[in-house]
Amino acid sequence: MKNFVFYNPVKILFGKGQIANIAAEIPADAKILITYGGGSIKTNGVYEQVKSALAGRNVVEFGGIEPNPHLETLLKAVELVRNEGIDFLLAVGGGSVLDGTKFIAVAAPFIGDPWDILAKNAPVNAALPFGTVLTLPATGSEMNTNSVVTKWETQEKLPFSSPLVFPRFSVLDPETTFSLPVRQISNGIVDAYTHVMEQYLTYPVNAPLQDRMAESILKTLIEEGPKTLANPEDYDARANVMWSATLALNGLIGAGVPQDWATHMIGHELTALHGLDHAQTLAIVLPNTLTIRRDRKWQKLLQYGERVWGIVDGSEEARVTEAIAKTRNFFESVGVPTHLSDYGVGLDTIPVIIERFENRGTVALGEYKDVNSQIIEQILTLSA
Repeated sequence: MKNFVFYNPVKILFGKGQIANIAAEIPADAKILITYGGGSIKTNGVYEQVKSALAGRNVVEFGGIEPNPHLETLLKAVELVRNEGIDFLLAVGGGSVLDGTKFIAVAAPFIGDPWDILAKNAPVNAALPFGTVLTLPATGSEMNTNSVVTKWETQEKLPFSSPLVFPRFSVLDPETTFSLPVRQISNGIVDAYTHVMEQYLTYPVNAPLQDRMAESILKTLIEEGPKTLANPEDYDARANVMWSATLALNGLIGAGVPQDWATHMIGHELTALHGLDHAQTLAIVLPNTLTIRRDRKWQKLLQYGERVWGIVDGSEEARVTEAIAKTRNFFESVGVPTHLSDYGVGLDTIPVIIERFENRGTVALGEYKDVNSQIIEQILTLSA
């Protein structure tokens, strides 16, 4: 196992009715900005619960944060924060709202062009405190330091991370997910699953506890995910998927083990260029990354096949092939297609994506830092 530092200070309020307790987590004299997305929280009752919990408090609102939050929109929120003297943020929504709010939190006190935080890895020295009310289990943003923002003008989607953007608290009430569209639930299952795979399916480093935790999350998603699609108001299934998505990317299973993330980096380009949902890009890229990189991931593919899918018969070659096929079939079974052609995207996108990586000098992806332009081309060609 590799050396690691694990730190996660996020307070989780899990379960029914927990939104009512948020006022106790926010300083009494805070001027609060509530951030949210397209307005679904106003039709599913979440907005009313939040407003009721904050009755009598000094509250301002900012809505309209997009899926794959746009820099241009977030900068309007930054201006509002500065003009209104906001000193606490409350993100109410899914991963995009949470990611966007993390950016607002660091951009508001930032001196200079806030895009530099993403494009130039400019150091972040301050951030506004914030909490979250999660309505879509998927990204794990409610319990980590990660954020991804899209600059719409240039079709760039870039990540940043800082320990300053751990939420102070996050509310996870499975009932807030009952009214989600099927597409969003399906995406959330695939997103969480792929987060685990990026940290788990690399190469062995004798970290059996992390492996077992990762495998348990994968098996839970396989077992509980379809239940949430079959019965949207199955509280227990929704609770299990919600907590799985949080644990998939709160740092725990990634502690002391190598991590990949090539699938995510390639997927970001597909979203930026073609507007695909984040999870759709992961469903396209991951099975083909596993196929192209199978020799480098051989031992973990065999372990994954046996422990997660119960694949024990046949040659090693056959078991590896079946494990990858099972992964693709699972994504398809929860309603997320796994080929570029399913979304009307052609192979002409490949040279554009490779050029973007090369221009940024970031063609050294994967757990071995050896996923180069040629391998990216192979992965995307196989994704047709």
